[in-house]
Amino acid sequence: MNEPVILKPSRGWVALNLKDLWQYRELVFFLTWRDVLVRYKQTVLGAAWAILQPLINMVVLTVIFGNLAGMSSEGFPRPVFTFSALLPWGLFSKAMSDAGRSMLASRAMITKVYFPRLIVPLSKVLGGLVDFVIAFAVLLAMMAYYGIMPTAAVWTLPLFLLLAIVTALGIGLWLSALNVMYRDIGYILPFLTQLWLLITPVAYSATEVPAKWQLVYALNPMAGVVEGFRWALLGTRQPESLPLAVSSGIAVLLFITGLYYFRRMERVFADMV
Repeated sequence: MNEPVILKPSRGWVALNLKDLWQYRELVFFLTWRDVLVRYKQTVLGAAWAILQPLINMVVLTVIFGNLAGMSSEGFPRPVFTFSALLPWGLFSKAMSDAGRSMLASRAMITKVYFPRLIVPLSKVLGGLVDFVIAFAVLLAMMAYYGIMPTAAVWTLPLFLLLAIVTALGIGLWLSALNVMYRDIGYILPFLTQLWLLITPVAYSATEVPAKWQLVYALNPMAGVVEGFRWALLGTRQPESLPLAVSSGIAVLLFITGLYYFRRMERVFADMV
């Protein structure tokens, strides 16, 4: 006869129980794949939206910041310059928004069965990787069209991608937990995403920022991600070590504090959603 399973609430700030994620790894995969399938269900264009969305954003940003504002693209074709930044940004913004709303969207499952609640925002973040891979193939085709070869630093690309995921998950954990307590977060998310886009060098080069403000600018972890992504792929200006270290440190700090806050609030999720 199997011994009964006893569920106890976590205590204090240190009971992260991250090993539960491995025990429930199949659920992580199932929820991630379910989100991918449901995302484009009953749509006319289906997964083509993973390509159309960044392409449309690229056209708009190219016209506004390139043709009208005349900002630098560091000598690279403006479409490739902008699209290469929209890929990590799109992954981050979608993951942050979906993770921020994830707990309320999964209220039916949360209130009926036990599983590590961390799986819910995690699956939302991982689900965006499918769209990223599709759009990345388009970027490679664009680079081939313009005769641009990836640089020798392309091996660092997964590191910057990981930094974007860590940032998105950290912010997503904070927002998802806060959204359970304060429903205003759902209204703030679109504004936060738009504001964050403007302070990230997606449509313009980080060289436009004065040198004396570079460290302050690096407090935005996505600035380091976008700048590093372009450098690794296209060969733009190499990110300076200190600003990049600041961006990475902020990303890790957001992730750690978000993880602790999420776990601390987890005990009341089922009652509040």
